[in-house]
Amino acid sequence: MSIKRKGSANLKNTKTLPTRGVHHLALTTEDMKLTTEFYVNVVGMPLVHAMKVPPGVGTGPKNRGNPPYEEVRHYFFDMGNDSLLTFFEIPKDKKPESDRDAIGGMQHCAFAVTPTQMKNLQERLDIGQIKYDGPVDILPGLVSIYFMDPNGVRLEACCQPSKDNSPQVIGSVLQTKSEASKELKTTGASQEWLDQMTANLED
Repeated sequence: MSIKRKGSANLKNTKTLPTRGVHHLALTTEDMKLTTEFYVNVVGMPLVHAMKVPPGVGTGPKNRGNPPYEEVRHYFFDMGNDSLLTFFEIPKDKKPESDRDAIGGMQHCAFAVTPTQMKNLQERLDIGQIKYDGPVDILPGLVSIYFMDPNGVRLEACCQPSKDNSPQVIGSVLQTKSEASKELKTTGASQEWLDQMTANLED
């Protein structure tokens, strides 16, 4: 199976991809109530699971990367297409606000939306008096709006108007080998490396 863009570019060997996509994206908040209201009422993502992390998993020996606090709230929201957005609630004033441009930080989180979903989201943002930038043309055929959640997380709603109710996330950015190589060459890497990195792309 291949994914085409403008009838000229394909991905090779898509059946060998190592994952099926995002299961959940885990972020942090210090106000779960406010965060829940925002994602349910403004963004429109239904709450699907609300829990506290079991005792001993925060500071005890069973910690496997959870926040180092006991019994913190951990809520799950339906992002659509069988993927989840989740939040851990960090005790207030225990951690500084993150810098989204720091190395290893999450610069922003983008959701794929249909034209109807984009319109409905803008209406909810207007009702909630949430400021947003856009719509902005970010790539040919790709339009986005940008806004912040109550935790300072920058969010993007990304839409392909021409695809109506069937957005193609990979197809919206897919390049040919020559298109990608033009930029990759600016890293100063060898031709062997360039060939390895673009092996999945067609000319």
